[in-house]
Amino acid sequence: MSWELTSDVERFASVAGAFLRSSPVQNTVFLTLIDNLRSRGLHAYGVEDPFFGWWRRPDGEVAGVLLQTPPHPVLFSALPAEAVPAAASVLADRRVSGVNMADGDIAAFADDRKYVPGMRTRLHRLGTLTPPDPAPSGFARPATEADSDLLIGWLRDFYEFIGEPRSDVPAVVDDHLAHSGITLWIDEGAPVSMAVRSRPSAGMIRILYVWTPPALRRRGYAGGATTAATQAALDEGAGEVVLYTDLDNPTSNALYHRLGYRPVEDRAMVIFS
Repeated sequence: MSWELTSDVERFASVAGAFLRSSPVQNTVFLTLIDNLRSRGLHAYGVEDPFFGWWRRPDGEVAGVLLQTPPHPVLFSALPAEAVPAAASVLADRRVSGVNMADGDIAAFADDRKYVPGMRTRLHRLGTLTPPDPAPSGFARPATEADSDLLIGWLRDFYEFIGEPRSDVPAVVDDHLAHSGITLWIDEGAPVSMAVRSRPSAGMIRILYVWTPPALRRRGYAGGATTAATQAALDEGAGEVVLYTDLDNPTSNALYHRLGYRPVEDRAMVIFS
């Protein structure tokens, strides 16, 4: 039993692909990141090279994976218990600013290292889509290139709001427009909310970002946009539609539950001091 590391995304996809596709809901972020690194280049998330890893059982089967796009925390799949401290050992010589992993694995990975707790998230999968009742005023439409300036501003605001500002927002917007992956909610002739979804991967689509400007909140627009984006994912043939929520945001957790999303697992991010 051991970890193997590589900087080759194609080798990682080849070795770990079957493991990831066997649980596409739980591995949604890995599948999306692989697609983005292939389509947008290895430096889509930063100037440093990403690296990847997998944990093999004694029979040679892959039973866990990791991925880092520096400077972001190392992302881990669900892991066998013995793979958690082993991961800390194999990464000891690398600059690891933090980790994102199953909530219950944090203590075993950190051991006696000091860390600052970061965002705790909950993965949800769609059960039965239940549109908001009453429906918000307005209607949904796909965003187009004519909306680019608005979308760039809103996505920058979103990243600032979650404390993860990015410099590549125009490229992110262009990428999602290229697959018609941004849904706008329109009211009184103007966009008031957006929901962004991933490309299909292993039969799964993820709702990535939902944003309503602060001055336009509490009118149901986010529910309308999310419902429309979810329906668009189903219309594209997604067998699973998933999303993450911030566990410290009871408003969004309650909204997505009303729309038909149900909890799957909780994750935690920590930053090492």
